[in-house]
Amino acid sequence: MKKTSTDAAAIAKPKSKNLSKRIFDCWQLYLFVLPAIICLLLFSYVPMYGVQLAFRDYNPIMGITGSPWVGFEHFIRFFNSYQFKQLISNTLILSLYSLIVGFPIPIILALALNQVKNSKFKKFVQTVTYAPHFISVVVLVGMLGIFFSVNGGLVNQVVQLFGGEPKLFMGEVKYFRHMYVWSGIWQSMGWSAVIYLAALSGVSPELHEAATVDGATKLKRIWHIDLPTILPTIVTLLILNCGSVMSMGFEKAFLMQNPLNTEHSEIIATYVYKMGLINAEYGFSTAVGLFNSVINCILLISVNKISKKIGQDGLW
Repeated sequence: MKKTSTDAAAIAKPKSKNLSKRIFDCWQLYLFVLPAIICLLLFSYVPMYGVQLAFRDYNPIMGITGSPWVGFEHFIRFFNSYQFKQLISNTLILSLYSLIVGFPIPIILALALNQVKNSKFKKFVQTVTYAPHFISVVVLVGMLGIFFSVNGGLVNQVVQLFGGEPKLFMGEVKYFRHMYVWSGIWQSMGWSAVIYLAALSGVSPELHEAATVDGATKLKRIWHIDLPTILPTIVTLLILNCGSVMSMGFEKAFLMQNPLNTEHSEIIATYVYKMGLINAEYGFSTAVGLFNSVINCILLISVNKISKKIGQDGLW
């Protein structure tokens, strides 16, 4: 017998009742999640009200809604700015450099630590690699200034030991990107490896035992057992990292920046800070920040779709 529309409506009503009943029965769980939802609304959605600054000539006296509407004038000004190409290229190069070099290193570290049998040595390496994560950005940049100092810096002392001349590493443009990226890798690789080590803990020892009996070397076991196990985790983190390509950290770039290396150190984040807080051009800086966020969103959606097309799990 064919189901009529009345039958479908009759079926739909119990489902809605069952849903409300389940919510009522599990109200403790929803109450537990409520603080997180409130925080998400207050700090992620309510501030979106200020996005309209990007389309207004903001005047603090007139307020957001009272300021005149200028449409895409701020965006056009940014696109026509002589700094536009420099800002985009500096941000992309620095971010892609960090992603290409920094993303595989925690994976390699986790795979190597997973093969270590000596528990004391493994814990020692984990402690040494985790520790830099807890150093603040300000302290890290201060350490770079001390180690690479022209007068008495450790690096320049080694250079002089081999007959070289001391260099102003913090002031030369060609060294900025390398110092920024590799210091970041040193600081974060141990902490980032924790996720992969957690994923590797789910690998059954029986698989390795069977592979060893069949004559598989350590490299083959890593390639055919460990890597496929953590591949979903790798893909998920890669998508998230690609979605923040345009969002380089402001603090570190700003602290390492000086008049001698601005050619490579001026990125979108530092430019927004200078235009917004120092020059008080709130509408223009909001437009630049919104442009940056839109690009990140497009990249995130694109990488997620590519991941699903090649057969991997996406974020949604």
